[in-house]
Amino acid sequence: MFHADPFVVAVALLAAGVVGSLLPVIPGGLLSAAGVLYHAWAAGTPGPVAVAVLVTTALFAVAVDWLGGAVSARVGGASLRTSAAAVGAGLVLAVALGPVGFVLGVFAVVFGLEYRRHGDVRRGGRTAAYATVGILVSAVTQVVLTAAVLAGFLFSVP
Repeated sequence: MFHADPFVVAVALLAAGVVGSLLPVIPGGLLSAAGVLYHAWAAGTPGPVAVAVLVTTALFAVAVDWLGGAVSARVGGASLRTSAAAVGAGLVLAVALGPVGFVLGVFAVVFGLEYRRHGDVRRGGRTAAYATVGILVSAVTQVVLTAAVLAGFLFSVP
């Protein structure tokens, strides 16, 4: 049977969480939360307050991941249907082209559907730009949050 040091497993999960924050299909925040919870269960550290703060931060990263692109698209004027279609197309293109495919897919679908809806190139472009910037800001925010969870874990574990 394989026995691994809980600290090594937790740090691996936390590092995967940071990297996963940059990739559209990998749940970085959930990996970070899993790392903290695993170590708390297996080794008894960090303490309950640190676990609560770190897991809450990781779950906030999950919320940013799930809602960031949709919220920015809505702020830019996209319909819910457009936002959903854009995320779907982005995920399909992410399989073929990676993170760049996700961003390009969202931009293209938001632009195309909003142009068809309003018949205005500028409005479609503005809405697509909002959605794309929102995705990029969401990714950066997730990286910062999951990196903070990793740093907080390393600081709180003796």
